[in-house]
Amino acid sequence: MTTPPDQSFTQAQLDERFAFATELIAEAGALASSYFADIESLNVTSKGPQDVVSQADVNTELLIRERLAARFPDDAFFGEETGPHGVEGASGIWVVDPIDGTQPFTLGLPTWCVSIAFIQGAVMEIGLVFSPAASELFAAQRGRGATLNGRPISVSKATSLREGMVGVGYSTRTDPEDLLTTMSRLLHQGGMFQRNGSGALTLCYVACGRLIGYVEMHINSWDCLAALLLITEAGGEINDFLAGNALHDGNRVVAGPPALYGQLAALLPE
Repeated sequence: MTTPPDQSFTQAQLDERFAFATELIAEAGALASSYFADIESLNVTSKGPQDVVSQADVNTELLIRERLAARFPDDAFFGEETGPHGVEGASGIWVVDPIDGTQPFTLGLPTWCVSIAFIQGAVMEIGLVFSPAASELFAAQRGRGATLNGRPISVSKATSLREGMVGVGYSTRTDPEDLLTTMSRLLHQGGMFQRNGSGALTLCYVACGRLIGYVEMHINSWDCLAALLLITEAGGEINDFLAGNALHDGNRVVAGPPALYGQLAALLPE
């Protein structure tokens, strides 16, 4: 990771943002849950193959964006649904996915979440992921550890792919053959895969040790930044996700316990 920009935030300023975002993500989760309780009436449209959006996504993001703009008007915002606002040259950027796992959400499945990250340059400072269906809040600040509902969490102690399940992400932006290669390598080494439709939530399961790792050929920044900080603060290892222009363009992701990182990275084709 690169260093923060010259105009770094003080710890007090970061603490203020963390506290505010912790309250905000609960409010956003409640709004999204109100739509989830009445999914039959949702207006769902397609953004592409296996990629949908609903008014729940848009309205939840607008709530988050408006609350943050009112409290921290000089901060930039980058949301999945409304895009970047004031990002170029900004000292701090909020990166938000209002509902990660929209397809499960619209199908009535519980594997969706709200994700809020705050970065300085390419340094992840705050990561919050809230799963309303499970009443689980994953939270992290750089250098201060990671928690699940206020209790410290840590990554798995696994040293072999045989010792648990690996989250494997996939999107239609990548070649199906790459996924088949990844799955073949994993299964031939005695591993097993898991996919629930939410990259952020699956990565959080790595942070708390439920899964032993996560790999994906391409994932967008709003889908993973908050959870990637959770993993590093929980003692895990990740690739340099924000290298290059990944904030806008996305990147591959490899995440897991340090002892397993090399084996996980080797699952993905070059």
